[in-house]
Amino acid sequence: MHDAGQERFARTAERLARLQDERAVALARRVAAFVQPRGDERALDVGCGAGALAFALAPLVRVVVGLDRSPELLGQARARAAGHPNVEFVEGDAAKLPFPDGAFDLTATLRTLHHVPRPELVIAELKRATRPGGGVLVIDQIAPIDPLAALELNQFERARDPSHTRALADTDLRGLFDANGLVLLRAEALSEERELESYLDLAGCEGEARERARALEPPGYRAEIAWYLLRR
Repeated sequence: MHDAGQERFARTAERLARLQDERAVALARRVAAFVQPRGDERALDVGCGAGALAFALAPLVRVVVGLDRSPELLGQARARAAGHPNVEFVEGDAAKLPFPDGAFDLTATLRTLHHVPRPELVIAELKRATRPGGGVLVIDQIAPIDPLAALELNQFERARDPSHTRALADTDLRGLFDANGLVLLRAEALSEERELESYLDLAGCEGEARERARALEPPGYRAEIAWYLLRR
């Protein structure tokens, strides 16, 4: 995550954690149905933020390690970890994971790739840290295939949130998976309605930046969130 992301998440960590709490039950159900783990996995949540995905995985696997660069978000995660004794959180860089090759049975990332300058490095690190035959879970906002529509989306998202780098299209993500030899097991995309003012609030978008984001909002904007489960 680049420096703008560090500053943004330091300001909005508590706000993000509250939204995570509101969505926790729904996320846990969807993760269980989509991932279908055996129950004995050692899992890694990269870009864990306040722990949303780590906590969703915790009842389904043996142990979860959550990693993030933001001390403020990790503070929120640790404050919520009391009910999850098999979860631990560490500070680190998603593009340079501090773990040996094949250390995990399942690696995952939730809504992180569009915040990093080089998502290809994160995908490569997820693969490296996963044992052969293990699983890789990627969940992220995707851009339209149409280049002009993708440009409009990314301009709006960057105006709203300076930590946003670029939402990739489905074809781009699948290209990264193929380049790393990851085998797609299943995929789905969900349309997520976003009320503009509360969405701007979530990013702490104020003043001139807020007015610019309002002007750049794509007509009828809905976010497309793609889920991918892959085999290493």
